[in-house]
Amino acid sequence: MTTTTTANTKFTSKISKPQSVGEVVEKLKSFNWVDLTHSFGPESPRFPSFARPEFKTIFTHSDGFYVKQYTFPGQFGTHIDPPIHFDEHQDKYVENFSLKELVLPLVVIDHSDAAKKNPDASLSVNDIKEWEKEHGKIPENSFVALRTDWSKRWPSQEKFENLDDKKQAHYPGWDLDALKFIYEQRGASANGHETFDTDTAVKQVHGLVGEYYVLSHGHYQVELLDNLDLVPATGAYIFISVPKAEKAPGFPVRAFAVVPK
Repeated sequence: MTTTTTANTKFTSKISKPQSVGEVVEKLKSFNWVDLTHSFGPESPRFPSFARPEFKTIFTHSDGFYVKQYTFPGQFGTHIDPPIHFDEHQDKYVENFSLKELVLPLVVIDHSDAAKKNPDASLSVNDIKEWEKEHGKIPENSFVALRTDWSKRWPSQEKFENLDDKKQAHYPGWDLDALKFIYEQRGASANGHETFDTDTAVKQVHGLVGEYYVLSHGHYQVELLDNLDLVPATGAYIFISVPKAEKAPGFPVRAFAVVPK
């Protein structure tokens, strides 16, 4: 396993030359584990075009067992977007990801101060270069997460949308050029964020150009991440667990970070 940052080297050095799979797992368990996933229910924040989900009890213990039936869109809660979600020419659904594609070095770019001052703030190439001056070059094959602390607004739909008097939403996101930079100049594998969309809300009059760019180039993303403030800028790994639903263009995930002590 090869990494390009000191922190990642520290991470991998602790599990080098394992005697068994059990030894690797036990060493991983000695690290800090951070849940990056929101709990979700019928009232949880959702993309405004989606209908209210339904969580319906269909059997109770009086029937012999307790079962619920769930009705919700694939893009609900903390979820993964595969390429087919936006690009009809892509043939990659959720089920097509190999397990190893869902375990990546995690890079967290903190843009929370800018988002606090201006909910329309978008991460720029210059912001990334400033971040790299402090934390080093983004390693290839990384999962790059944009931290804005928008997740702190969960579970309020109103706070997540942040509508003004004209019903225009305001929440932060990525510049298209910033996405091109992490993929084309830094060789990232995937990206993620805490909001409904990749693109800043006020820029969506031109369409979801950032999200289309990511997915049409064969990458994936995870939206509505949580607890990025508990993860260091570099050194952690993200693990993404998702059901293997057939031909799913998106599905809720259980994402978590393993962080070296």
